Amino acid sequence: MHTTNYTNTFIAIADDSSAERGIVPPEKVDNPSVVSRTWRMIAEHPYEYCSDDVIFGVWADRQGISEGERDAAREEFFEKGRACLRASDLGKKYGWGIHHDAEGRVAVYGLESAEYQALVESGDVAVVKAMRSSRR
Repeated sequence: MHTTNYTNTFIAIADDSSAERGIVPPEKVDNPSVVSRTWRMIAEHPYEYCSDDVIFGVWADRQGISEGERDAAREEFFEKGRACLRASDLGKKYGWGIHHDAEGRVAVYGLESAEYQALVESGDVAVVKAMRSSRR
């Protein structure tokens, strides 16, 4: 079984991001985008979910998978590798860093926040960059 979880890691914004601060992704009422669902799930529940919970939960919601079918669907979903939160537009476009704590649970911090800077500079967590949007 594959996983997208990290522990004690901070995903900083991508090198080619033009973001100057964390911006809440726009949300369409009738069909929210992947990035708006991801942001909402993490921002409204900091350190409650791990990356796998978020990535699968957003996918399952968009697919309309019922609660009763989710355990089996999750197992099947992670039978193959999935893109982790480094590939999310949160860090590529919208200026959000994603912190994974010691248990792998996640929270978001805007580029402009003191918490973002503290995590980047602390030396207590591994810092990796979000994936670039463009090739070099």
